[in-house]
Amino acid sequence: MKRILLLFLCISITGKVAAQKKLTLQEAISVALQKNVTLTKMKNNFLNAEAQLKGAYGDLLPNLGVSGSWSWSRTIDKGVETRDFFGNVISTAEQTIENRYYSLRAGGSVTLFDGLANYANISQKKDNLKSAEYDLSKIKQNIVYTTTDYYYIVLNAEELMRVRDENVQYYKKLYETIQERNKLGSVTLADVYTAQVQLGNAELSYIQTQNQFESVKANLLNYLALNVLDEYSLVNPFSSDKSINTESYLNNFADMQTMVNTALDTRFDYKSQKLILNAAENGIKIAQGGLFPSLSGDYGFSTSAINPNSLFNRSTYSLGLTLSLPIFSNFRIENQIQAAKINAMNVQEDLFALERQIKIEIKQTYLDLVAAKKSLDVAVKNVSAAEETRKINQERYNLGSATLLDVLQASRDYTDAMRNKINAIYEFYRQYDKLNNAIGRLDFTKYE
Repeated sequence: MKRILLLFLCISITGKVAAQKKLTLQEAISVALQKNVTLTKMKNNFLNAEAQLKGAYGDLLPNLGVSGSWSWSRTIDKGVETRDFFGNVISTAEQTIENRYYSLRAGGSVTLFDGLANYANISQKKDNLKSAEYDLSKIKQNIVYTTTDYYYIVLNAEELMRVRDENVQYYKKLYETIQERNKLGSVTLADVYTAQVQLGNAELSYIQTQNQFESVKANLLNYLALNVLDEYSLVNPFSSDKSINTESYLNNFADMQTMVNTALDTRFDYKSQKLILNAAENGIKIAQGGLFPSLSGDYGFSTSAINPNSLFNRSTYSLGLTLSLPIFSNFRIENQIQAAKINAMNVQEDLFALERQIKIEIKQTYLDLVAAKKSLDVAVKNVSAAEETRKINQERYNLGSATLLDVLQASRDYTDAMRNKINAIYEFYRQYDKLNNAIGRLDFTKYE
């Protein structure tokens, strides 16, 4: 019976491992770029901008329409009596009169001149379309960064879970050793109880860390629009020993002013804002077009008859020009021009604000990256020192020159040092990607 249960347990564990799907960072980013709701909405806005540009070009072309009509009427006259000028009675006979009328018309109009507002409208729509394209690219960069950030958080939690598991194994071995030494009379029963409590605390910490890991992994899967109930195993893109040459990472960045200049040349949101400003300035030209005379032409063809067979026996062709000269529009045009200028000034302020925000973002993120590097350097040294201290205290306790509390304190210090190192590693990676995103250097094309 025991063999059957053991075999069933092995099959269950093997099945669970086999059911896990491996998810690399590149795959996660690709999925995010395909399923992100915000990105889908931005693509829809891009299609709308394309349609508006097409409509702006259409304003330069003549329009054409065709219409047709048919009418029918019946007049019933039952006969009436009337008197003429001399008083004679005149009677009309009862009669019914039916009329049918057919007509066709084709024609349209074209704007010949409107103060060049139509050309300014085309330029505005071009800027809006290119701005929408830049916004789309910026969203993709943000998705790359956000997905990477979620991915690092999960890897971080997974590494912490491994540390907690190693801590459980350490306290389990320590508890067994102290039990054996208690049986030999070399340690007191109090040490056994203390070791037992520490083992229980380590197991509890492992469970809590495991729950945290499952929680952040669910957040990642939810962001990727994947089923959170499916089992996924994340592939760590970094080396297993976690030895990081932080200096080589920092060498990828120049001085602060160079990074700012690069960001102003490459960031899609800044390019988009500049095009929005151009579009607003074209809005002023569109409004100013109302101050100029407008010239339009119209053309048409029409025919009508009382029966379809003779519909084209009588045709009319027409051409016309209409010149409109604005003299006084109740200040409507002036208000439109003023509103367009105010909008352009507000957009200009938004551009200045974005430039300041970019500078702050780059400076702060670079300082955070430098701080993360220093924190990582310190954390690596602390792990080496804490590991050596734990080893020394363990040997001293075995020789009877140290207490169990010394061993437990050294073990806690080592666990904390390992946790700080793991947190520092992924914080450094996160700040590195954040700075690249702030500069506008995250490449999303290789994930599409």
